[in-house]
Amino acid sequence: MQQSRLQTAMQAIVEDYQRRPLWMNLIFYFCVYMTVIYMPFDMFLKPVAEDHEIWFGFTPTGWWAKATEPLHWLIYGLGAYGFRHMKHWMWPWAGVYALQVVVAMVVWNLVNPRGGGMQMAVIAGLIFTLPMLALLRARSRFQPDILNTDNGG
Repeated sequence: MQQSRLQTAMQAIVEDYQRRPLWMNLIFYFCVYMTVIYMPFDMFLKPVAEDHEIWFGFTPTGWWAKATEPLHWLIYGLGAYGFRHMKHWMWPWAGVYALQVVVAMVVWNLVNPRGGGMQMAVIAGLIFTLPMLALLRARSRFQPDILNTDNGG
C-alpha cells in the first residue's frame, strides 16, 4: 500500500515537472522556495535591524523593508501558484516582474555601495534578461486550454 502511494506521488511529480520547460521549472521551484521557506523566515524570524528588500534597485532597510515584505511574499506566492497551474494571467505579468528584476539588478549595481559598478550592472542585467525574454515569449504556454479546466482562471 505504501509503495503504491509513493509511486502515485512520484508519477504526479514527474507529470507536473513535464508541464513546463526546465527553465520555467527552475523559476517555479524558486517561487515555491521563496513562498514556503525564505519569506516566512524573512518576515517572522529575521531581526528588523538586519532586514532589507530590493525594489527597482533601491534597498529599503529596517521597518521600511518589513513593510514591503508582504508584497514580495504575495508576488512569490502568486508566481508559485501561477506556474504550478500554468494560469493564463501569468502572461505577461511574470515577464513584467522579471523586467523589474532586470532594472533592479542594473540600478542596484550602479547606486548601492555594495554593487559592482557599471561592469557588473551590464553583466547582471544581461543574465536576468534571459528569463525575462523567455517569459515574455512564453505566451502560448499560459493560454487557457479548452480541455484543461485547471488553467481557466
